[in-house]
Amino acid sequence: MKDAFGIPQSLLVLGGTSEIALATARRLVARRTRTVWLAGRPSPALDRSAERLRDLGADVRTVAFDALDPESHEAALGKVFAEGDIDMVLLAFGVLGDQAHDEREPLNAVRVAQTNYTGAVSAGLISARALQAQGHGSLVVLSSVAGERARRANFIYGSSKAGLDAFAQGLGDALHGTGVHVMVVRPGFVRSRMTEGLEEAPLATTPEAVATAIELGLRRRSETVWVPGALRVVMSALRHLPRGVFRRLPV
Repeated sequence: MKDAFGIPQSLLVLGGTSEIALATARRLVARRTRTVWLAGRPSPALDRSAERLRDLGADVRTVAFDALDPESHEAALGKVFAEGDIDMVLLAFGVLGDQAHDEREPLNAVRVAQTNYTGAVSAGLISARALQAQGHGSLVVLSSVAGERARRANFIYGSSKAGLDAFAQGLGDALHGTGVHVMVVRPGFVRSRMTEGLEEAPLATTPEAVATAIELGLRRRSETVWVPGALRVVMSALRHLPRGVFRRLPV
């Protein structure tokens, strides 16, 4: 169960090598979290991530999980929840893709959509059902400001995050009053492996800053978290710009 400040004792990370997820796990382990499950494709990177969290004092286990294989999600996540209650599920997997290349190769674009949206719908519903059966827990979903309004430069990725964001908001409404808390996190440009080599956008942030915002959101039981917070105002303005004006912006 969570403590009085909303910090989970147990954490399941879907996307066990995500830099944001691991920064969040480190922060939570430093506070109170003692059991961590890292779900992801078996790899040396997943094993290293688990070992680093063990070095911080956590009991860390890994489970094979592939966002692109929804038929395996029931078994993979069922294995985790069968071991005991999970206080928090962090849905953190996703791919950015290569917009210019993916426009020419539709199957690559489909892979982005399937990973970021279809895989998340499957894993999100299974996790939500398990949390509801417990009667408590938080589902934290890593969305993106890119989903607020699709830009020419990354509309494939942005559209997948828009779908994920809408799904998570609706799921949160459906679970209201059940004891399950759904929190949508909308970071801006995050300096990470995923964005390495890309031109940095204004109000860029870091995995550690997102982790700090997630912890604060848990304590406040927030439903939506922007990172940094100033993006709430910026995106509100961009969302309401006339399309003709928005199309001419260098974004």
